[in-house]
Amino acid sequence: MKRTSDEEPLRRDAGARALAFRLGLSAETRAAALLMLKGFRIAARRWRSPVGEIDLVARRRRLLVFVEVKARDKFDDAAEAVTERQRRRIAAAAEAWLASHADDLQCDIRFDAVLVAPWRMPRHIKAAFDVTPP
Repeated sequence: MKRTSDEEPLRRDAGARALAFRLGLSAETRAAALLMLKGFRIAARRWRSPVGEIDLVARRRRLLVFVEVKARDKFDDAAEAVTERQRRRIAAAAEAWLASHADDLQCDIRFDAVLVAPWRMPRHIKAAFDVTPP
């Protein structure tokens, strides 16, 4: 069966999405390893709610951290990739997490980022953003 020219862009898009997915998983694995080295326990990876996704949820004693992982060629590009819209979705997802994990309401809560770049140690940014209303 001969392929039509319309099928080729779809295959390329699917390949690009699959590569991005694998790179994202790799970045999250590296970020989780860094946090574990810092004494955190990973409570969840790619936790999904109807309002958004949290890449990593980590705990250390009474601290609960919602972590956004960004992988880019350069750390500066990764930092800039955490948009205001994403921050709002992460905050909404964190509220959903807390609604379904009542024990965590007693924890101190923080929103961190882990930036990942090729051939570099991931960079952990504590309190990378604040989600309190203006």
